[in-house]
Amino acid sequence: MKVAILAGGYGTRLSEETTVKPKPMVEIGCKPILWHIMKHYSFFGFNEFVVLLGYKGYSIKEYFANYYIHQSDVTIDTANSSMQIHNNKSEKWKITLVDTGIDSGTGARIKCARKYIGEETFMLTYGDGLCDVNLRKLYEFHLTHKKIATLTSVLPAGRYGALEFKNDNSISHFCEKKMGDGNWINGGYFVLDSKIYDYIRDDDNSIFFEREPLERLASEGELVGMKHEGFWRCMDTLRDKTQLCDLWDKNEAPWKLWRDEELIVENGTKGKEYVGYA
Repeated sequence: MKVAILAGGYGTRLSEETTVKPKPMVEIGCKPILWHIMKHYSFFGFNEFVVLLGYKGYSIKEYFANYYIHQSDVTIDTANSSMQIHNNKSEKWKITLVDTGIDSGTGARIKCARKYIGEETFMLTYGDGLCDVNLRKLYEFHLTHKKIATLTSVLPAGRYGALEFKNDNSISHFCEKKMGDGNWINGGYFVLDSKIYDYIRDDDNSIFFEREPLERLASEGELVGMKHEGFWRCMDTLRDKTQLCDLWDKNEAPWKLWRDEELIVENGTKGKEYVGYA
């Protein structure tokens, strides 16, 4: 099953980083958040990706075009114009990078993926959110309910401390980082049948998937949500990025379900390879 990733937005609320790179390339622990998302899917056995590009999409193309080199030790012989790769640590991914237009809406971008995904069920997520959802269970949930679209619904964390007052204005309870207002929201991490394309109009390149298509699916009873009470965080602002980096640096990142193991590669040197879902 292929995984489509929306990676074309401007990321204006994270302008401290996105003036020079697209948001999916903003780094957490020296790796783009896009890499973290792909590692999560790969852990559950999903290794074919269709990345839907827009703003500064060329930087994502360049990253993956040179990914093999980024992940390895390299000897370059300039006299002979030759290059030798050592200690290869690249994942076994197949990545299709699709230009979907600089100002296209998310719905139009998804429509562009049809050429590469075909008429089959696929997964979809955003290029700026991290989660520890079990993707196998999400897929099984989708199959059980037999609807066109399944999304992962989450309870976002509150950004401010919550207070409870007594009648005399004294505070009876204080809770930092309380969950939000209790409303479940769209956390991304979709499973979509090919009928989804029928809900996205061809004559509007600015159409947003989260508006007319999802609203129509809901009204027709073709949209279901799997509630996820675990970790979920969208990297909207510099504050969000700082918190995610802090979790990673402390080795407390809930989305890091994979682990590294030593192995002996073909040339006899030691490398690392992630171990995925059993």
